[in-house]
Amino acid sequence: MPDHKLPGLRLLQLISPTLPTGAFTYSQGLEWAVECGWVVNEQDTRQWLRSVLNDSLQYLELPVLARLYQAVDDNNPASFQYWSHRLYASRETSELRDEEMQRARALYTVLGNLPDSSQWHELEDWRDALLQCQLAGYALAANYWHINLTDLLQGFGWSWLENAVAAAIKLVPLGQTEGQRLLYELSAEIDVIVEHALTLEDNVIGASTPALAIASSLHETQYSRLFRS
Repeated sequence: MPDHKLPGLRLLQLISPTLPTGAFTYSQGLEWAVECGWVVNEQDTRQWLRSVLNDSLQYLELPVLARLYQAVDDNNPASFQYWSHRLYASRETSELRDEEMQRARALYTVLGNLPDSSQWHELEDWRDALLQCQLAGYALAANYWHINLTDLLQGFGWSWLENAVAAAIKLVPLGQTEGQRLLYELSAEIDVIVEHALTLEDNVIGASTPALAIASSLHETQYSRLFRS
């Protein structure tokens, strides 16, 4: 049976940079934003990351993750599939959709090779949804490991921010001290963002990050690049 006694440690495992989903290989448009001069220093980076936290994670990823978690808790495969496909459909560029699916498949492989995975009938029964959206795998694992929903959303927000800052350190570039300052400042906003995300009705879920979408679409043909998106 799954070990329900260590939800805190299991959350750390889910959001760890060592989780082999390839998160560190994606910049989600930031590489082009640096290339074209939109982001050139620490202040620009702060504004870019804050806009994604406020306009994408708050209104799309976090509320969708909450609904996927609830669908697992309710044993509702139709809802689970709907929100998985809704998240995928919200990705505005080819490379963002590729990232979503590639990271979903990597997480699916990880979960399927854990010692207690044979107890998870959803890995087979809900396979389509799990292979389309990486948040579906997070929701399934968190529910089985009894990770509190708020903790899961905060952890996911931290994980996204940590990866984004790591990308900025390489691309802008920023020093390690500047990176830690950004993590310290912006992570303090995650709690409020999570609280608000949990209040949203279904009809207002959706990101509005046109600069990110433009940067991602142009990054697809960028001549020289370090990141996959």
